[in-house]
Amino acid sequence: MPTDIIMPQMGESIFEGTITKWLKKAGDTVVKDEPLFEISTDKVDAEIPSPVAGVLTEIKVPEGATVEVNTVVAVVAEDGSAAVVAAPAPAVTPVPTPVSTPVPAQAPASPQAGATPPQVTGGTAIVMPQMGESIFEGTITRWLKKAGDSVAVDEPLFEISTDKVDAEIPSPVDGVLTEIKVPEGSTVEVNTVVAVIGGTASASAAPAPAAPTISAAPVPVPEAASVHEGRRIRSSPLVRRIARENNLDLRQVSGSGSGGRINKDDILRYLSQPRAAQPQPAAPQAPKLSGEVVPMTKMRAIIAQRMTESMQTSPHAHSVYKVDMTRIVRLREREKAGFEQRNGVKLTYMPFITAAAVEALRKFPILNASLIDGFIHYHANINLGIAVALEWGLIVPVIKESEGRNFVSLARTIADLAARARAKKLMPDEVGGSTFTLTNSGVFGGEFGTPIINQPESAILAIGGLRKEPVVLTDAEGNDTIAIRSVQYYCLGFDHRLIDGAESGKFMSEFKKILETWNREIG
Repeated sequence: MPTDIIMPQMGESIFEGTITKWLKKAGDTVVKDEPLFEISTDKVDAEIPSPVAGVLTEIKVPEGATVEVNTVVAVVAEDGSAAVVAAPAPAVTPVPTPVSTPVPAQAPASPQAGATPPQVTGGTAIVMPQMGESIFEGTITRWLKKAGDSVAVDEPLFEISTDKVDAEIPSPVDGVLTEIKVPEGSTVEVNTVVAVIGGTASASAAPAPAAPTISAAPVPVPEAASVHEGRRIRSSPLVRRIARENNLDLRQVSGSGSGGRINKDDILRYLSQPRAAQPQPAAPQAPKLSGEVVPMTKMRAIIAQRMTESMQTSPHAHSVYKVDMTRIVRLREREKAGFEQRNGVKLTYMPFITAAAVEALRKFPILNASLIDGFIHYHANINLGIAVALEWGLIVPVIKESEGRNFVSLARTIADLAARARAKKLMPDEVGGSTFTLTNSGVFGGEFGTPIINQPESAILAIGGLRKEPVVLTDAEGNDTIAIRSVQYYCLGFDHRLIDGAESGKFMSEFKKILETWNREIG
């Protein structure tokens, strides 16, 4: 019996996802809960498991394609009797292979993805690709090559931006970029010829790029100069960007994907390995981005939109409290070895902070409420969002019903969610539905941050850096002394429509008291 595999919804405000990698191919046997494919959204990268055991009989959406949630992306036959369809259906346009056509044809029909570009006397025309069914134009934001440069197949040629995606467009052929027809900053319809590779350039038809072109030539790594020489390099735009930013020749990286395709994990794994020291420049070099104007990525644009919407929706107010964490620091130092041995998880500061926040939220539920359509919704549970910084972004997994968990459960759940977030193992319902968020801005060394509310929540608590300071202590008889204490600043951002200074102050005072006078069992 065939089972449709759909694009899952990875959060309440997520409406589409991009398939970045198929972990199985048509005809493969899969078991229930085995990872089937990887997806990327503006909030999370994740592996999606198979809901059933059987045979992957059909892949309907190719790697690189972005589709709406609930779109059928594949079919698994539980009895394996259905016919295997190996090729992705062409209904969804993959990204970002440009269409190449004989010069000087205009507005040609798009060939099948991966088809060999036709070679004609006039060279190969490079056209503005269609980045989705509803995309009809694109803006060239940057040329990565200039007229006269040699280009290799799959080497990034130019960058484009549309209303749905920003992408690097690779060259479909080897050759020389003889003509640039469309300058940087220009917006043209899909299938418009933007450049020619291998033809004879016309001086009048080749406009100069609007901004200086930064050389994207990679610096080879000496210790592995001969690895993968001569093979065609298959990789994604993200991988090529990471390679450029790290001056890495992709020929040195082994790809684990289909046909040797290099994915993000491959290049990050390579970069994490120790390598021979590279020659250092004699003098400091100017930043690569100096003087450049570059487009925002899709993820960055969506984050910008949501942050703007939050600021426009909620009149933000902030309150900063300094908390003496000395008691917690000493307790953790004394108990961390035994705690890990007993419970199988490291003892960090986060479970203390989380437990204090949950207890304070139980006493002041307005901080755990939402204002929706003119009504205050007091949530039945405290679903605590914990922001996790990743190499490729930031996501907020959620501890559901945290008010019912003890200290050990909170510690285990925090560690588990963070680990699976970094390994792309989170399930869709683990990244949505939070009612209050903790964000650890102090992990990067800051005193404190003034966070923006994660809508539709009413408050967010930013954790500052933990450091030692001289503090004036007053004893019961009124005598003052100066002592070195471990202190931490916490900043509460709150929606002033629901929460006044009095409520925020009471919440923060309770939160502070719990941490400074900690007397709870930690297990």
